[in-house]
Formats: sequence, C-alpha cells, structure tokens
Amino acid sequence: MHAVQYSRPRFGTSAALYVHPCSLKNPFLLSQRKHYANGYGGGPSTPNSFGPQPGQPEESDDESTIKSRGIQRMDWGPTLLKMLESAATTVVSLFVLGLAGYGYHRYYKYLVLQKMENAFKPGDPVLELAALGGGPPATIVDNDDEHWIRLKEQQKIDAIVNGTDRGHYHLLIGEKGTGKSSMLLDAMQKIGGEGVSMFEAHADPEIFRIRLGKALDYEFHEDYIGSLFSIRGPRDTTALLDIERAFNKLEKIALQRRKTVGKPLVLIINSTHLLRDDDDGRDLLELIQQRAEQWAASNLVTIVLNSDDYWVYERLKQYATRMEVLPVLDLPRQQAITALIKYRGRYFKEQPRMDILEQVYEKIGGRLSFLNQVARSKDMLHTCDKICQAEKTWFLNCCGILGEEMDDDVMDQQKYASAAMVLAKALVDQEKEQGTAYNPETGRILPQIPLHKAREVMTRADFIKDYDHVNIFTIDAHAMVRADSVPMLNAFREICNEEGFDEFLQATLDRISAIESLGRTREIVAKDLIDNIYRIQGRPDKGEGVRVFIKAKTDNEKGEG
Repeated sequence: MHAVQYSRPRFGTSAALYVHPCSLKNPFLLSQRKHYANGYGGGPSTPNSFGPQPGQPEESDDESTIKSRGIQRMDWGPTLLKMLESAATTVVSLFVLGLAGYGYHRYYKYLVLQKMENAFKPGDPVLELAALGGGPPATIVDNDDEHWIRLKEQQKIDAIVNGTDRGHYHLLIGEKGTGKSSMLLDAMQKIGGEGVSMFEAHADPEIFRIRLGKALDYEFHEDYIGSLFSIRGPRDTTALLDIERAFNKLEKIALQRRKTVGKPLVLIINSTHLLRDDDDGRDLLELIQQRAEQWAASNLVTIVLNSDDYWVYERLKQYATRMEVLPVLDLPRQQAITALIKYRGRYFKEQPRMDILEQVYEKIGGRLSFLNQVARSKDMLHTCDKICQAEKTWFLNCCGILGEEMDDDVMDQQKYASAAMVLAKALVDQEKEQGTAYNPETGRILPQIPLHKAREVMTRADFIKDYDHVNIFTIDAHAMVRADSVPMLNAFREICNEEGFDEFLQATLDRISAIESLGRTREIVAKDLIDNIYRIQGRPDKGEGVRVFIKAKTDNEKGEG
C-alpha cells in the first residue's frame, strides 16, 4: 500500500504534501492530494474544499495534474486485442496442424491397403523373373496345354492356386529338384498371377520380413512421415511383430476381396525348410500356422508352404487341423522315358534308343532336375556319370570316415560321419536281402527304413534331420528314411562294396569307442607304497566313491612274498 506522507509545517510556513510517484495511479490518492493542496492551508476548511470549484469541469483537475506531473493513462485495449489475436492464431495453427496430421494418417492407412491390394492384381514379380530366364519352363514345351513332363500333382496345385480348392492350407514336401516350385510357377502363369503372391523364405527373420513386405508391397511404416505432425508411428519392434502387422493388413484386404471376387487370396512361401530349427524359426513357423488355420477356416487366404525337409512337417503336425500334405516324388519310369523322348525329338531332332534311355533311368532315376540336365546335353550317359560322381563326392565330403588312425580331436565329426556310413550300409544290405525292387510302371523302388528304426541303427536320434537338410538321406511324409536320390543310392552301393570297407568302418567305430572309454576312465597313481596289502573298492558312477583299504602283511604272507 502506498502512503501519502504529510508533515506538520513549522510556524510561518505552509503545509507540504509528499506523494509517492506510483501512488498517482490510484484515483483515491489523487483526490486526497487535491484536497490537501487546495483545501488545507492552515485556515478553516470550507464546504467546497473537497470538491471542484464552481465553474470548473469535474475531470479537469485530474487531467491537469496528470499532465503537469508527466504521467500518462494506461490504455489496455490494444494489448488485449493483440493477446486475443495471438491466442486465435495459436489455436488455428494447432487445429490446422492436427487436421493435416489426421488427414495424412488416414490417407497413409488407405494408401497402405491400396498398395497391398495392387500386389494381388494380375502380374507378379516372381513370374517376371522366371520369364527373364529365357526358354520354356522346365515343365512346358510349346504352351500351357502341352507339357513334356506332366506331373500328376499339377492338377491339384492348379486348383489350389486358382482358388478352387479352399478351406485348407497346404504343405508341399519332397526332395530337392522334384519340380515343386516349377509346378507352382506353372499354376500361377495360367491365371496370370491374379490373387497370388509368392516369395522365398530365409533363415534370418529380418530378411524374411523384408521379402514378405516386397511380396505384399508393404513398407512396415518405414516411409511414414507422421512425425512431422507430432504423430508417433509404430514403435521399433522385432521382425516377428512386423510380420504380424503385415498379416493384419492382409486380412483386411482378404475381407474386402471376398465381398467382390468371392475367392481367397493365395500366399506361397517357398523354401520353408530354410528357416532355422531354433526358437526364432519355430516361433515364426508357429505364427504362420496360426494365421493359416484361421484363414483356412474363414476362406480368406490359402497359405502354401513348400519344403524340402521333414522337420517342417514334424513341427506343423503338432497343431495342424486343416493342413493337407502333398508329397511330390520322382517321376515314374514310363513318364520319365516319354519326357526324354519328347524333349530330344523337339530340340535335337533325334530318336534316342530305348537301351540308352533305360540306362539313363537306372543311373539318375526320375528326378526332374537330373532329367533336365540330361535332356539338354549332347551325351546323355556321360552327363549321368557326372551327376553320380558329384553325388558321391558330396557324400564323402560330408561323411567321410578316417579309420583307426584318426586323432581324438575329430571324434565329434567322426561320430556324425560314421553314423551316416552305418545307415548307408544298412540300406545297401536291405537292398541285397530284398533284391532290387522294380516295378515296370512306377520304376525303381528305393530301399527305405522307418525313422525310428534308422535311429536305432545309428544309435543316435539327432543326426538324421541334418542328413535330410544336406540332401544325403530324405524323410518322406510317412516318416520313411531312404537315400535322397537314385544317384546317391548308387554312391552308397559303390562305397559299401569297396574292398575292405567293412573293416575300415569297424576300425573307425572301435577308435571312437576307445576315445570315449578314455574319456570315462579315471587314473589313480599310488606312490611310496609300503609292503602291505591294498584293496580298492567303490563305484563312482553310482555315487559310492572310491575307498582304499590297507592291510598289514602277516609273517606267513611276508615269507610267501
């Protein structure tokens, strides 16, 4: 509070009034100042001392006083207008920014769905890459209706890809080179890739995510610029969560498509066996299977998995209710020979002799990839020999044994190699006992052993899946183990029929047993023994420990000693 200071005048002087400068803004103090200045001079007060004098305006004294003191009246009007203008500008800017951000967000979500829908329109990058290879596909000569190799599974695959076969998801399982991918591409080509998308799997989940995004034309919000509008996009997560988001978008597209087209989308995952058989790979496969089961039940999306290895089927079988397994095997004898005749007549203008064709089939069987190499070569028998030698070399490089002189540092690798040799010898022995199984129509029947029996033969349960992965042995959908191909079986037969092979294999097994025995043996060294009787007793393997008993010799025992 600002006070007005008044000092009593000395004798003969007038009163003095001191006013703080800031108090001049208070109207009450201004009126008091006026009172003391005009009405208090040492004389008697008059009734008009506290008001304006007659003939003067009411506000003239205040205005004259303010002007005489150099004081200006504060005008709040322009300031309030500026404040209101700034507030309105801020509100409008925030509203426009929020509206622009929301509009961009809605547009981006629409664009994502539109791009994914375009990914299933006619034309697929996989078909374009296949067309760039030049020449006809491995199953086609002139057009889509005339095949030089017509697999019996092609009709089933055509129905799956064009959307006729629905309500299930499918697993194509078979050895490498049996024509699984070729049949899928052939079926896609017939419909122009409409409603179908295909991509290759990979062991790394991050690369799998990128390839899935390329197939679906989905960027996983990596091109999202909503942060410019202070809108936070999806947080950085793992590849598995990104794949789940992609499947959520795909489900929306499938729901829209079912209303317009009435057929399910088809998503083909090729080379599923490349996923690692570890926690990450199993989690990813479980995620795919959960979506496949759900979409198959609602006829939204048909997922097709293409695998060379048995472990994928073994994993999926645990939770499969709508899965159909389609085994793809080698060509039967008559179909393989007919295909070779057509191809040689078409591209080489020759009619090969039947005995040469029989030898070709005996050497390489009905494997489509091998037939393709032989049919394109000038000397078919020489190419067959090269294929057989390559398979033998591969087997020896992976599973060659070292014999009795091997070092103990390679024992783990030799366990792996010797188990494969034991299983190969068992298949060759079975072929000798049963004779060469040969059907004039279907051709050669390779010797095979049930999976649990194969593990008994090897005395190991963990190696067989790796043998399947490196294409030495194969496990079919019925859990039967056999050689991966006819050339591989021929390699088994050549190796096992070599002179001294049985003794060499047994020496390797004995050496492995000796090294393992040394690892389980504990050596006890006794020093400075006195002339007494010592007895060692105990079973460390049963937790009894080792006890040493000392007994002094008697006079008779000393004399006998």
